[in-house]
Amino acid sequence: MAVPERRGRFLVLEGIDGSGKSSQLERLRAWLPSSGLMPAGAQLVTTREPGGTPLGQGLRELLLHPPEEAAPVATAELLLYAADRAQHVQSLIQPALAAGHWVLSDRFAGSTAAYQGHGRGLSLALIDQLEAIATGGLTPDLTLWLDLPLALSAERRGHRGADRIEAAGLPFLERVSAGFARLATERGWTRLEASATPGELEAAIHAVLLERFLLVGPGHRDG
Repeated sequence: MAVPERRGRFLVLEGIDGSGKSSQLERLRAWLPSSGLMPAGAQLVTTREPGGTPLGQGLRELLLHPPEEAAPVATAELLLYAADRAQHVQSLIQPALAAGHWVLSDRFAGSTAAYQGHGRGLSLALIDQLEAIATGGLTPDLTLWLDLPLALSAERRGHRGADRIEAAGLPFLERVSAGFARLATERGWTRLEASATPGELEAAIHAVLLERFLLVGPGHRDG
């Protein structure tokens, strides 16, 4: 197998629950390797936060489905997300990128700023500091924000059992949704209308990726 010529790309899907991140990740898993965007020898690594590593899987259960007596307080919740991210970046994402592979993640640091910062009301300055420590300065090459109205999010989730974060109540989720909108502007995310059909959303994502990363010559890409 040929060795990729350069560092890989890091792509992230962000948005509230029900926005279609997981299904679009699976569609991208099928499309990207044959899209013509990835250089010869590059592999696609798909992952998620929390839970992208063996340690992260344990932290995910503590964060989303803890026994009642083990539910973390807001500050502990923030620190657990930071621990998950540090492990994720150092043991999975950075090695894959250094090898020239592409990494596609369902959530990254933006979700912590949206949920624990805007949602829980924790210090955004503190969250920025923890993000810098946990990521070592790593930022995505592209973040796709799947923007979905809260009412449609609730409709799509239906009677599915809510995890601890989803069950925090409508005012909390309203703050989170507003936080995502603010972060998208501040961090230069690409907004996509998640109320579209899955096929329409997939086509819109493909168009963004082709415009951003289309090969401009043998072994070379823009950016």
